[in-house]
Amino acid sequence: MNKRQLGNSSLSITPLVLGGNVFGWTADEATSFAVLDAFVAGGGNAIDTADGYSVWVPGHVGGESETIIGKWLKQRGRRDDVVIATKVGWEVNAQNKGLAKNYILRAVEGSLKRLQTDYIDLYQSHKDDLTVPVEETLEAYAQLVKEGKVRVIGASNFSAERLRESLQASEQHGFPRYESLQPLYNLYDRADFEQDLLPLCQEHNVGVIPYYGLASGFLTGKYRSEADLKKSARGGGVGQKYLNEKGLSILAALDAVSARLKATPAQVALAWIMAQPGLTAPIASATSAEQVEELLKATDLQLDAEALEQLEGASVAA
Repeated sequence: MNKRQLGNSSLSITPLVLGGNVFGWTADEATSFAVLDAFVAGGGNAIDTADGYSVWVPGHVGGESETIIGKWLKQRGRRDDVVIATKVGWEVNAQNKGLAKNYILRAVEGSLKRLQTDYIDLYQSHKDDLTVPVEETLEAYAQLVKEGKVRVIGASNFSAERLRESLQASEQHGFPRYESLQPLYNLYDRADFEQDLLPLCQEHNVGVIPYYGLASGFLTGKYRSEADLKKSARGGGVGQKYLNEKGLSILAALDAVSARLKATPAQVALAWIMAQPGLTAPIASATSAEQVEELLKATDLQLDAEALEQLEGASVAA
């Protein structure tokens, strides 16, 4: 599988990144291992997680996903084969959150321990912390890069203004710069990113690895009615946001394109992101090996002009 360079960094990743948000949540350890095995067997090499996954589950404390990935890396001996991306800054609890230097230096040790590794390939600011100067956060990352604990840094959920400020600070002070941005982006959720962040990322060659590439599963086509929303733990939130005229119009376009190209709606939705200028690789999660194998086929799917036009028309509709 062809790899794509992430920003100006030394990291090269496959056009699809495996999301680890479901590990320890809707995928238990055995299922997660099967998903990870299928992903690397199919040629995938980039796995995204966070220290905050899955703190939203009752009884969880955060770090569950990292722990499962760490056990898999150890048991399978795959550390050199994969790019591990994790994040810091989400509120794990009242005492553990934000992007202050001291906290980042403490939080990384927990991630390294759970992941059972001595370095993180891509360490990302999970969300911006407006209480901390960007220079302080970047200073922490500079120390971690110097110590060999982190190879490359990235940002997630940043505004264009704060990302620009961070890039300028890196250049001015010689800090490592954010080589990637992880925004919300898919056929439904695109306007906010495309307006300000995309031009900035293209100008500075910042790689883009968007999350929710399948809109929490909506773009797979499995949620088409109120009854369908009861099929999974995520259904309620999915329906509230996406089950509307625009969402159904996008599903209709996905149905038409996938039927013509002999693909699935999920494959078409991911291939659309991969085809967009300035986008490096969408992140998608899976809860079975079969789902992984289906999603990986998106990397071989070439959307023709007719397909792109049809999807564009439905996607930008009010």
